[in-house]
Amino acid sequence: MLRHRPRRWDSVPRQDGRRFVVTGAGGGLGLETARVLAERGAEVVLAVRNPAKGEAAAASMTGRVEVRRLDVADLASVREFAAGIGPVDVLVNNAGVLAVPHALTADGFETHLATNHLGHFALTNLLLPRLRDRVVAVTSDAHRAAELDLTDLNWERRPYRPFAAYASSKLANLLFVAELQRRLTASGSTLRATAAHPGSTATAITANTGSRAKTWVGSWGHRLVGMPIWKGALTTLYAATMDVPGNTFIGPGGPLEMTGWPTGVGRSQDACDPDRARRLWERSEELTGVAFPL
Repeated sequence: MLRHRPRRWDSVPRQDGRRFVVTGAGGGLGLETARVLAERGAEVVLAVRNPAKGEAAAASMTGRVEVRRLDVADLASVREFAAGIGPVDVLVNNAGVLAVPHALTADGFETHLATNHLGHFALTNLLLPRLRDRVVAVTSDAHRAAELDLTDLNWERRPYRPFAAYASSKLANLLFVAELQRRLTASGSTLRATAAHPGSTATAITANTGSRAKTWVGSWGHRLVGMPIWKGALTTLYAATMDVPGNTFIGPGGPLEMTGWPTGVGRSQDACDPDRARRLWERSEELTGVAFPL
C-alpha cells in the first residue's frame, strides 16, 4: 500500500495523447475530474445519463471533450456505450448515488447496487480488451461501516436502509478493485486497478435522498467542514494519473480522511478479504452476464 506523509499535490501531469472515460461527468466530482484532465491535454469522454447536461458541462471546458450517453444503472445502456467506444487509456468509474429511497432498476437490481457497483463492473469488463493503462474506482470511506451480505445483495430479505445500502456498494467497489487487480496480475496484464475516495467534499450527491433534512445536512455539512469540489477531485486525479501500484487506495491525508491532500490510505478488514472479493466477483458475473475477458 502506498502511504506517505501527505503534502500539497495539485499539479496533474500532462496527459497529451491519452484518452479517458469519466462516468457521471455531468456534475460534481466527475465534471471536475474531466475538466482538469482536458485542461492537461487529455481527450475526455463524458459518459453521462443526461446528454443535455453533459453538453452543458462540455461547454464549460477547454480541450478535446466528447459527450456520450451512459446510464450505468441500465445494463443495456452499458453494453451500448461499451460497443461504441474505441481504445481507452483510463476508465474512471465515478458515477454514483447516495442514500436514495428503495427502488429497482430496469434490470431488477437495487439502485445503489446497480449504479455504484454492477454497472461499473460490467462496463469495466466490457472495456478491458481496449484499455491501455488503468481502471479507477471512486469509492467512499463509508465502506468501513458496510455490512455487505453476499446472499442478499438486492435487499430482499433485510429491511432496507438507504445509507447501509450505499456503504455496502462502496465496500463492493474496493473488493472489485482488489479482485480485478488479482486477475489482471494472474493473466500477465500490465493494466492497473486503483481506487480513490474524496473524503468530505461539497457536492450535490445527497440531493436525491428523498428527505429534505438529510439533503440539507449532507449539503451544508460538507460545505461547512469539507473541501471544495476542486480539492475533493484531487484523489481521483492522483489515482488516475500518477505512477502508483495496482490496488492502491488514495484518499485525503487529513484527520479522519475527511479533508487534506491526496495520499495512500488504508481500508477496512472486510475490504481486504480475498475470499469475499472473489465471491462478490462471481456473483456479479452471474447478475450482469459479463465475465472477465482476459
